[in-house]
Amino acid sequence: MDSLAPGLQPGSTTARTVSRQTVASVHDVTKTYFMGELAVQVLHGISIDFYQGDYISIMGPSGCGKSTLMNILGCLDQPTSGSYFLGDKDTSQMNDNELSAIRGARLGFIFQSYNLIPQLTVLENIELPLFYQGHPEQHSRRIATELAARVGLGDRLHHRPFELSGGQQQRVAIARALSNDPLIILADEPTGNLDSKSGAEILKLFDELHQQGKTLIMVTHSDELAERSQRQIRLRDGRVESDDRLS
Repeated sequence: MDSLAPGLQPGSTTARTVSRQTVASVHDVTKTYFMGELAVQVLHGISIDFYQGDYISIMGPSGCGKSTLMNILGCLDQPTSGSYFLGDKDTSQMNDNELSAIRGARLGFIFQSYNLIPQLTVLENIELPLFYQGHPEQHSRRIATELAARVGLGDRLHHRPFELSGGQQQRVAIARALSNDPLIILADEPTGNLDSKSGAEILKLFDELHQQGKTLIMVTHSDELAERSQRQIRLRDGRVESDDRLS
């Protein structure tokens, strides 16, 4: 599970030219929501390339389009116009079943509210993405056990979420996000519900994942969190205001 995300392979055929190091790309993406006869445009022609091993924070004031962009990157929504390539696949032309399949195969999600299933144990929550991918039970159990140990929960395998602290629940969510060895890990305010000590422990885990070559994209309101990333993208009024590489 410590191997780098696969990315694009030399000689792969794509509908548009993509750098070998590019793992995702949005090009001239717009998003408009329709409420009756009222049209509200949230994204206005956003173009960003994301590279293998990037640790990116996406920032901006409320209503700037952060969540909408994250939903598109996570294949939970599609642009009104423009394209979104995840690896070598143009997701903007996919149907719901295809989007679901690529989410399960190439993306890992970490949410502010953890989104664990309360009836399942730590082990079963981590196994869940592998179950949906059709992996054999023995394989899934081995991977989940290894990941639980990796995030410091090797002695909590059979506990349920209500028996864990907030920091421990977020560790389960991180292990679950890693279970399918994703191309990109998407995190939405990952420390928002945690105390400062637990938040610092989660961010240390993020630093370790970055050092191992994982690609992380994090939405946050916190300047302190963003300073840990190597690239800061700021949105304003549905447009990219700045895109700064810090290291």
